[in-house]
Amino acid sequence: MKLNTPSLAVVASLLGALFVLPAQADTILRGKDITEKNLIEALTPAPAGAPEDAAEEPVRLRSIRVQRDAPTAKPGDSAVKAAAKATEKKASASLLITFETNSADLTPRAKSSLDVVAKALQADKLAEFKFAIEGHADPRGQADLNMSLSQARAESVVAYLADQHGISRERLKPVGKGATELVNTQRVDAPENRRVTITTLRDE
Repeated sequence: MKLNTPSLAVVASLLGALFVLPAQADTILRGKDITEKNLIEALTPAPAGAPEDAAEEPVRLRSIRVQRDAPTAKPGDSAVKAAAKATEKKASASLLITFETNSADLTPRAKSSLDVVAKALQADKLAEFKFAIEGHADPRGQADLNMSLSQARAESVVAYLADQHGISRERLKPVGKGATELVNTQRVDAPENRRVTITTLRDE
């Protein structure tokens, strides 16, 4: 009996996809795709008790991936709830927010994008939530300097949202990620590796 075996080309293609996909897992919202509607949909967590299958597949909006929380714990089961909380996916949006070279100073384009972000965070659907503002950097330069720069950039975003739009700083938590979470591992100096990610925080 003759068995059908996949060609080397097919196998190579499948293996290539396995290694490339993780680097492209996060899609960055940029330019005209940074809209109040897209941000509200991205940052609104799935309601408690939502079906698990609704949380398994990310919702895709043009240039953004929205991750929904996946509730798996049974009420009252603290051990299961703790494990679920550690692995749950959060509602988040990654944006291409640009800064001056080697600086935490926002560019005019970045400020324009953050004006839209501010409107979304003040919308009724998001007004009750707090958010982590994560700064990311590419791996060029020393790791400790990249970490400090990403923290400064996250703080710069928080300061702009608070000072220019009156959003309470208690709702915004700046977090520097350095180069620890690259989106594009094939091109480390790609602009998407120097992004800002906003993640909706749930109460403990």
